[in-house]
Amino acid sequence: MKRQYFGSHPDDPIVLHRKELVNKRAPFQALNDYTVEDRFNEALFRLLMEWQYLVITAVIDKQDHLAQYGQWAFHPYHYCLKCILERFVMFLRHSPPGHDRGDVMAESRGGKEDRQLKDEFRRLFEGGTEHVKAHEFSTCLTSAELKVKQKALNVAGLQLADIVAHPSFAATVARREGRDLPPNFGGRIAALLEHEKYRRRWDGTIPGWGRIWLP
Repeated sequence: MKRQYFGSHPDDPIVLHRKELVNKRAPFQALNDYTVEDRFNEALFRLLMEWQYLVITAVIDKQDHLAQYGQWAFHPYHYCLKCILERFVMFLRHSPPGHDRGDVMAESRGGKEDRQLKDEFRRLFEGGTEHVKAHEFSTCLTSAELKVKQKALNVAGLQLADIVAHPSFAATVARREGRDLPPNFGGRIAALLEHEKYRRRWDGTIPGWGRIWLP
């Protein structure tokens, strides 16, 4: 698909990035042609329907979090990591035998931030949380070391996460405020996530399972 629409070459692959796609910046300037944009969106949407993946989204109101906890406030990025990891491990605990171990990778944000996130991941892995014990982390996750990669390395999972993250965020806010999903392509992606891609309870409940609002 990258080759078809943007001329991507295996030796210098184009990396999908939602912000540049939406703004139609190079190397995605072909999307300025509305016909091409419609064809690309439909091709991407078909893939988002066909691929096998599960979405867990954490959204944090940082101002509310700070107001509630003050100097004891948990680092917001690390708080989201904790909540997502807990639910990932809970998902793996109930997976069929042979499919109950998972890998964890984050997109790089820079040297200091990456080191802090890796330290927090190891702390959770070794110490557990109030909901997931340390032995459950070590049983369900493949490594005590968080993998951190730059999006420029063309990692498929990071690109998928980047594409669905903002629509999922917008949907989480809209549902919390009792609004409909936005009437745009992101809203279509959000509707797809709600229909079949979010982690959910046995009765179909998504909040708290596939979507987490913090604090």
